[in-house]
Amino acid sequence: MKKILTMVIIGVMVLSSLAFAGCAKKEKKMTIGVSIANFDDTFLTYMMDGMKEYAKKLQEDGIALEVEYTDAKEDMAKQMDQVENFVVQQKDAIVIVPVDTSAADPLTQAALQAEIPIVYVNRNPGNLPEGAYYVGSEEIKAGFMQMEHLAEKLGGNGKIAILMGKLDNEGALKRTEGVEEIAAKYDGIEIVDKQTGLWQRNEGMMKTEDWLNRFGADLKAIASNNDDMALGAVQALKDAGRDDILVVGVDATPDGLNALKNGDLSATVFQDASGQGGGSIELAYSAAKGDKPEQEKWIPFKLVTPENIDEFIK
Repeated sequence: MKKILTMVIIGVMVLSSLAFAGCAKKEKKMTIGVSIANFDDTFLTYMMDGMKEYAKKLQEDGIALEVEYTDAKEDMAKQMDQVENFVVQQKDAIVIVPVDTSAADPLTQAALQAEIPIVYVNRNPGNLPEGAYYVGSEEIKAGFMQMEHLAEKLGGNGKIAILMGKLDNEGALKRTEGVEEIAAKYDGIEIVDKQTGLWQRNEGMMKTEDWLNRFGADLKAIASNNDDMALGAVQALKDAGRDDILVVGVDATPDGLNALKNGDLSATVFQDASGQGGGSIELAYSAAKGDKPEQEKWIPFKLVTPENIDEFIK
């Protein structure tokens, strides 16, 4: 009897141990490290909001998840340090909005050598190896939409200028390429200049002031790679008393939509910041738990004009 009782006690202890181990495994927290190029960038703040919203949804569904957000402050060396720290901390996945897409390979290699999936969002380094992913929009299509709108409004004739983002950024290059490709189809449209405004409103304003001095009444439109630079251009035009120049942006930020509603912008292109941000956490979580998600996740652009703006104002 004593022997049977001892065996029962041992059995209970084993079952308790297994149950505890099972709970411990179930409750293991998944961690994701996020490095964002610049917290001060308007669009990227909306993207981070989308990341937080999707992470919260997972948590509400009972997923033990922790996401750490870091600001690279447009410094590639700082971003490299952040990724190396994520590797040392053994994060389950890493999400990156890269400072410089042309210098992203060391970030990729640092993560993959540690067998940590890495997800790039919004800015595509291209040629990603297995284990590296991308979430974003097909940037060239934003340029197509901008120039098709301007060509229609200008009747196929006029001199235009392009405000570019940072020249080491895939989005800036592809959006500009899209504008140029459509403009080349019209004999009467001439791109007189293109300058980088570094994604910043004040830079867009200064570049536009220079164009007004150089091209005067000949300038008919400005295609901007984002809304912030476009709004800088709008301010320069207002200061100069020029209400005859069409300005188009990209991102459909709240400020951009407000300017469109007020007639200051002719159009903008909706880039779903929240959708990209949420999609990056979704993909990172999927890869971290061992799924095999598609390597690229595309979020579509949409042209926003006065006719359909109410669909985008929340």
